[in-house]
Amino acid sequence: MKRILITIGVLVVLGLLAIPKVKSLTQASDAGQSSNASNEPLLVDVHLVEAQVFENKIFTTGTLLANESVDLRSETSGKITELQLEEGQQVKAGELLLKINDSELQAQLKQAEYRLSLAEQRETRQKQLLDRGGISQDQYDATLNELNVLQSEVDLIKAQIDKTQINAPFDGVVGLRYVSNGSYISPTTEIANLQSINPIKIEFSIPERYAGVVEEGDRVIFSVQGQDQDFEASIYAIEPRIDPQTRTLRMRARAANNDGLLLPGAFANMELILEEIEDALLIPSISVIPELDGQKVFVLRDGVVQEQQVSTGIRTESSVQITSGLAPGDSVLTTGLLQVRSGQPVRVDEVDRFEELDL
Repeated sequence: MKRILITIGVLVVLGLLAIPKVKSLTQASDAGQSSNASNEPLLVDVHLVEAQVFENKIFTTGTLLANESVDLRSETSGKITELQLEEGQQVKAGELLLKINDSELQAQLKQAEYRLSLAEQRETRQKQLLDRGGISQDQYDATLNELNVLQSEVDLIKAQIDKTQINAPFDGVVGLRYVSNGSYISPTTEIANLQSINPIKIEFSIPERYAGVVEEGDRVIFSVQGQDQDFEASIYAIEPRIDPQTRTLRMRARAANNDGLLLPGAFANMELILEEIEDALLIPSISVIPELDGQKVFVLRDGVVQEQQVSTGIRTESSVQITSGLAPGDSVLTTGLLQVRSGQPVRVDEVDRFEELDL
């Protein structure tokens, strides 16, 4: 029994003496592994700089308008005797759409024309007498004045007759009509609407800071609900003042609408192309690091990171244009920007290109 106790005691003492040794070996092993890990190159992602065509654009919304639009109303009151407009009908400029009863005016016109004919004959005879000295100049002038008055009466009645009919003021499409043949109408009666929708207009506004870079002829890309395609328009008119309430500049563009897919009143999402830059160099915005004296990026050359001062131009939500400091073919770091230092070797994990950026 005593021998067993002695043996156990010896083992315990040996164990206590071995603990510091084992601990130092473990720490040395961990230190070796840590040292090996720190010597491995940092894994980073890079963006390959390429020259591309870049469109500087802004996004806004607008409303589609008819190229020409008019509410058809009569200039006079009366009963409709002829109705030649149908809903959805294509009409040509000058085409008769509606006629109001003008029988009374026609009778007045015939009466006035008879009186005018007699006055013309009398003026002819008076002219001959005046030439022979048979009457005075005052007598002839009175006859001529009567002729002119009767001619004015005829012209007045004809003008009133013209108001009894409605002709299409331009080529267009007739909307819903609200009268029927035989209806009694007045100038306040809404008859129908006529709209010309090819081409179609788009009205929109942009922030005042872009007023100096927008001009007539600039392209506009827009889309509307219910259509899966984009449409292109061209600015044709710009308001010559800034709206003081909204601080925006209003303008209009015109687009072809040969198929009639675009309807006035529709809401449009728009892209206004301000500028098209050839051979633009763009990189992800995250790669640009601001400094007190400018901006820099980390460039990978021969597996080693180098700092590069750059100048920037146009910015988008995810990218920025580089105007100086980089060249096509450069590789710009997009990850590990807080860990890397100039002169540090790194290893590339992924390479992205311009096509993968959401501009």
